[in-house]
Amino acid sequence: MANIHIPPGWRLRERDVTPESIYLDRRQFVARMGGGAVLAAASMACGTGRAAEARERGPLDNIPDTPTADLYPEAMKDPRFTPGERHGEVSPEEIVATYNNFYEFGTDKDGVWRNVAPFEARPWEIEVSGLVDNPGVYDLVELERAFPLEERIYRHRCVERWSVVVPWIGFPLARLVERVQPRGNARYVAFVTFDRPEQAIGRKSMTWWPWPYHEALRMDEAMNEIAFVVTGMYGHPLQKQNGAPVRIHLPWKYGYKSPKSIVRIDFTAEQPPTFWNTSTPAEYGFYSNVDPGVPHPRWSQAQEEIVGTGTRIPTLPFNGYGEWVADLYGGQVTPVGDVPHAR
Repeated sequence: MANIHIPPGWRLRERDVTPESIYLDRRQFVARMGGGAVLAAASMACGTGRAAEARERGPLDNIPDTPTADLYPEAMKDPRFTPGERHGEVSPEEIVATYNNFYEFGTDKDGVWRNVAPFEARPWEIEVSGLVDNPGVYDLVELERAFPLEERIYRHRCVERWSVVVPWIGFPLARLVERVQPRGNARYVAFVTFDRPEQAIGRKSMTWWPWPYHEALRMDEAMNEIAFVVTGMYGHPLQKQNGAPVRIHLPWKYGYKSPKSIVRIDFTAEQPPTFWNTSTPAEYGFYSNVDPGVPHPRWSQAQEEIVGTGTRIPTLPFNGYGEWVADLYGGQVTPVGDVPHAR
């Protein structure tokens, strides 16, 4: 494996993370939102032994053993990252750890954390392939130590009309892209997530989906300064249900564009397929930028609810990050040819 040598006003303040004392009951939330946001059929139970262990440990106890845990409390916090009133407060960690979309572990958002115990999230490697000069298998520990870790407090907007604000920890995706040196004909970056049915109850039972989960970006999107590789949150490594040990976060796009637990990154000349666009092309676009003016086929996107507060707020174009990304799309939130999106 190659050795790794790595020589912006989009940050939110720590006081803007969502409060830790609030817990939102999923059923009440879905009722308030009209029920249409539930996309998959049934909630799923874990095996009794694992489920009992998960319940006993709690949702904040799913951090895998991490050799680099010492780096996270020291992650740099950029004082320029000021959210303004529109972003609200940082969400309580318990909410972010107990209200998740991660279909590999089931479709019941408040049950995902109970199903992740069998998942082995360390050690971890990422394969880089395709149109790059430095392909290979990169050890995540080496990446964590090579790229200075930063804390970025970003809003997360789900297409189901709920949102949270999270202090993510990681490094700019652009730094990793620069490290592997894409060739001139590489126009897209594709991400592929883990595929272990024996460790993921949803993956094992929902065989109709086009597993493994896969997403993609244009190269200029991947190189944008706010595209982020996430390895931690709330001052520590990621919880398993939040995408441990490594995920992508793209704050101007709907949440399903930010793949979790990635194992491969491919650089291609042609636009790659994506999981939800392949599954439901009439509802899922390739770009899927947050656009209050483009409704989902089954519900409006004009408003969202801040999880744990019961507060509804207007949805902002690009989720409030247009200052940094609007030029990528000629100022148009939904690029020509993109379709309404869902998840």
